[in-house]
Amino acid sequence: MADVTREDMEQINRLARAELKPEQVYTFTLRLCDNEVDRDYERFDGEALEGLGRLLLGKSGIFDHQWTARGQAARIYRTEVVEEPARATAAGDGCRWLKGWAYLLRTEKNADLIAEIEGGIKKEVSVGCSMGRSVCSVCGAEDGSCRHVRGQVYGGKLCYFELREPRDAYEWSFVAVPAQRGAGVLKRFRQAGEGDLLLQKQAELGRKYLRELRREVARLAMLADDGPEGRVFAGAAERMEEPELLELKKAFEIRAARRFPVPPQLRRREPAERERDEAFLV
Repeated sequence: MADVTREDMEQINRLARAELKPEQVYTFTLRLCDNEVDRDYERFDGEALEGLGRLLLGKSGIFDHQWTARGQAARIYRTEVVEEPARATAAGDGCRWLKGWAYLLRTEKNADLIAEIEGGIKKEVSVGCSMGRSVCSVCGAEDGSCRHVRGQVYGGKLCYFELREPRDAYEWSFVAVPAQRGAGVLKRFRQAGEGDLLLQKQAELGRKYLRELRREVARLAMLADDGPEGRVFAGAAERMEEPELLELKKAFEIRAARRFPVPPQLRRREPAERERDEAFLV
């Protein structure tokens, strides 16, 4: 990992009102979007990625596309379209994706967010934008005017809608499940200092805690219901975060206790048993 370059700081300071120094900023890179067919059976065409790259410069990073000033966390200061011709998309052409460089300030308020980015917790992202055209891959009709259904195959051809001619880009967001499977934080590119190593250690402890919590919730789910429902909950636990896991843990503990009550330590003995024991008392 390299230090933040002079060019990086020049681009960052074009967006800042006061001149910032490298030690005041935390930088990281993102895979903002690509030309792969996404979960909604849409994809950006190649030219759209170029346009989005220009439109996203200077745009804020927020959370879950909630447009509030309080949610502003980071800002994009550089973009570039990356070509991967050897990797084919579902549409059959070479993969292209939009890479973004973002920065946020190293403040006490942002310390937890930096730790979550470093630890891979805050990773997936999604872009909010407006597109001029949406074209059916099967017949070329625009804006859903045909009867082809997204995700269906017609004559061996997958139906999806190609998004073209970006008009505006509003923001980019950290999300739990992005429409585009590959979109997310890639890596940061500065020298790890003592503070960064501490953050990494804290992030690893957080990951370990979540792994143990998920494992315990899965165990309790299977105890509470060893049928299909228990297995479903056990699998779902792998995608949950701490608040949901703690609620489920509490609920499954109650259900498991009802199903497997704790037996009393002392068993009541019948009179005949007591008589037999008394014969050996001294």
